[in-house]
Amino acid sequence: MKRPNLNRKLTLEAPEDIADGAGGHRRTWVALGEHWAELRAGTGRERAVEATTASRVPWKITVRAAPHGAPSRPRPDQRFRAGARVFRILAVAEADSAGRYLTCFAHEEVSA
Repeated sequence: MKRPNLNRKLTLEAPEDIADGAGGHRRTWVALGEHWAELRAGTGRERAVEATTASRVPWKITVRAAPHGAPSRPRPDQRFRAGARVFRILAVAEADSAGRYLTCFAHEEVSA
């Protein structure tokens, strides 16, 4: 495996549900830390959503590995943020046989 070019700083976020006082909850996102990453875009597609169009782009995001169970290890229920851009993590796999890097398969959804 060629060494990835980790040139983008992303914030790893986890969901947290907070009671709304009326028996329900609202979801907020808590920052867990920052990762330097390499981003590679896949082929996007467009779909109609209510009165607008949304495009969905798959991404392969490579980061340095962290041990299983560590809070800094990305999980499928989390997301990465780069400013206003949000990448929802769908799956995580080791990128190399030595376990030095992880590949996070993610989607970025953008409304037009």
